[in-house]
Amino acid sequence: MRAIAAELYATVAEAPIISPHGHVSPSLLAEDERFPDPATLLLTHDHYVTRLLHAGGVDLADLGVGGSDFDPRTAWRLLAGGWHRFAGTASGYWLEREFEELFGITDEFTLDNADAVYDRIDAALDDPQLRPRALFDRFRIAVLATTDDPLDSLEVHARLARDRVVAGRVLPTFRPDAYLDPESAGFASRVERLLGETAQPHRDFASYLTALESRRAHFIAHGAVSADHGVVEPYTAALEPDAAEQLFQAALRGELDAADAREFRGHMLWQMARMSVDDGLVMTIHPGVHRNHSSSTYARFGADSGHDIPTGVEYVRNLRPLLESFGLERDFHLVLFTIDETSFSREIAPLAGFYPSVYIGAPWWFIDAPDAIQRFRSATVETAGFYRSSGFIDDTRAFLSIPARHDMSRRSDAAFLARLVVEGRIRPPRAHRIIADLVDAIPREVFKL
Repeated sequence: MRAIAAELYATVAEAPIISPHGHVSPSLLAEDERFPDPATLLLTHDHYVTRLLHAGGVDLADLGVGGSDFDPRTAWRLLAGGWHRFAGTASGYWLEREFEELFGITDEFTLDNADAVYDRIDAALDDPQLRPRALFDRFRIAVLATTDDPLDSLEVHARLARDRVVAGRVLPTFRPDAYLDPESAGFASRVERLLGETAQPHRDFASYLTALESRRAHFIAHGAVSADHGVVEPYTAALEPDAAEQLFQAALRGELDAADAREFRGHMLWQMARMSVDDGLVMTIHPGVHRNHSSSTYARFGADSGHDIPTGVEYVRNLRPLLESFGLERDFHLVLFTIDETSFSREIAPLAGFYPSVYIGAPWWFIDAPDAIQRFRSATVETAGFYRSSGFIDDTRAFLSIPARHDMSRRSDAAFLARLVVEGRIRPPRAHRIIADLVDAIPREVFKL
């Protein structure tokens, strides 16, 4: 089985990377500056890493989280002193691969050699081949999608497309959450800005929808292929226009109670599906996260500081109004993600095994790791096969980890396919076709690339 897995992996090991959902800033490539220092590059902005150090007693301020003043070398020593905490974790694996592949560091990382490793990486960062654009091409990235605010001018994307500074495509992604959730901070002022910048003459629900449609069109004109929705729950509701208008006006006044706010969010997720049917943007849903779980940490360091915690997700009932309206539309692509693994076999795979619009999103965030990927395949393939899945999604801000993440996924899928071959459940030629499609044809089809 190991020999078959190695053979399968070898056929895709050097294949170009398609990354249709992630959070790397396009400015990284546009500016193409030297990375500042090892700690800022590999530690400070990676909340997978900072959260475990915090759990072990390190103050996030000492790691530079949230823009805190910090000494990079001291932060690096804190990482070295807590390195044992990352054994067996995906974060430890990514970092070790980056140490080895990019900087030639193969020794065990310890407090004793922390300064030497820091100096070696810092010196290497002077090399022009370790600038973002050179790495983008070295990583063989064919497609990289970013995540962008609906009112972003996308000027940076336009410049990247015009100047062709990298070989692959860099695409924006429409992320409207803060404009759809009446309980998000600054919702009313954000909507007013949306209406103003799209020159809407009225402040009614119809104009609000027109404004969102206008911005989606702007994104499509700049190469966007998908719209992403990071919701707490995938609740959807199809409302009559009068009811939607009443909720919208109350939302602008800040007068919605929790139940009405949920109803408005649910209707807007339904509206986003309607718009995707009309304009062709792939709709991805990333639910089930309790954002900013620690109030005191959020007050000190802001969002994305390591305390977003997974919650349970229910799709079948929540999504039924949306699927009743649009689920049989064959040009509509809806990719369902989860970090509640119980929903893969119970809900998502059965839905994707019937609705032509529904695809199974790859494991993301806490479960984009080897064992979780094996569980994911075991939970979904017997019900929906391989071709109702999305292909791997790295969903990362950590630019340097992208090749390690995709390589891990390819190895994991090769191992899973090898087991099916040895057990006589699929034939070797079919396994070779599947492993190739998982890294290329499948994500291209799902994300309309």
